[in-house]
Amino acid sequence: MTERLHNVPQRVLATDAAVALIKEIRAQHGDLLFHQSGGCCDGSSPMCYPRGEFRVGASDVLLGEVAGTPVYIGERQFDVWKHTCLILDVVDGRGGMFSLDNGTERRFLARSRAFTPEEIAALDAAE
Repeated sequence: MTERLHNVPQRVLATDAAVALIKEIRAQHGDLLFHQSGGCCDGSSPMCYPRGEFRVGASDVLLGEVAGTPVYIGERQFDVWKHTCLILDVVDGRGGMFSLDNGTERRFLARSRAFTPEEIAALDAAE
């Protein structure tokens, strides 16, 4: 995982396992998009969709890209998580009902780590 680009930390990263599953799903479904779920039907899992089938709302925040796939989060959830780096990972189990990882017997999982005060300052300066 690459942590920094020009001394500004990335808001989203992916483990090697997540990148491998993204590539596998992309081979079947084409371009993808992630949206970090707010915790309704499928809990708080990162949801993976075909890029053209999910409408990003005006209040969604683009965290960045992993493996060429944009990752969004709702504005309210971003306000709670903005001090953390979201890390997409994969664990065994069934994916969310509407997420493309469903049926692979693996699912995406959001992990996080808190930014340091220096990283927060760098993010604030960049934004």
